[in-house]
Amino acid sequence: MSTIIHAIIGYFFLLLTVRVLSRRPGGQMTLFEFVIVFLIGGVIILSTVGNDRSITNCATAIITIGLMHRLVAWAKSRSPKIGAVIDGTPLVLVKDGLWQPEVMAGMKLSTEDVMAAARTKGVKSIFDVQYAILERNGAISIIKAE
Repeated sequence: MSTIIHAIIGYFFLLLTVRVLSRRPGGQMTLFEFVIVFLIGGVIILSTVGNDRSITNCATAIITIGLMHRLVAWAKSRSPKIGAVIDGTPLVLVKDGLWQPEVMAGMKLSTEDVMAAARTKGVKSIFDVQYAILERNGAISIIKAE
């Protein structure tokens, strides 16, 4: 039973920790996937090098993590507020060609990060950008000005 409780606490601790650390541009995995990969990896390492090397203990922890993942996914689908807390919300970095400095500072992004994303879309100047949006997965979307 102790393994199940530790796996549940570990799941939410890692989810919260990664969420608080903020998103960086270019992230390909969602926070949800990131937590699962690292938590399961950590459980496997602990079961391999820890004091309790039983396969049953390791399998129980991994199954618990999988079930927690399903439970959180179900809760996200039922409540938009829970989804916003778990996955975050898109943030506007540039609006009508104007930087949003408070958002940029809060996400610890520089103008060069946004312009690098803009250049991949063929945009040469910030004045050619209608919107730049920091997506939930850490990628920056660029919407060109007309």
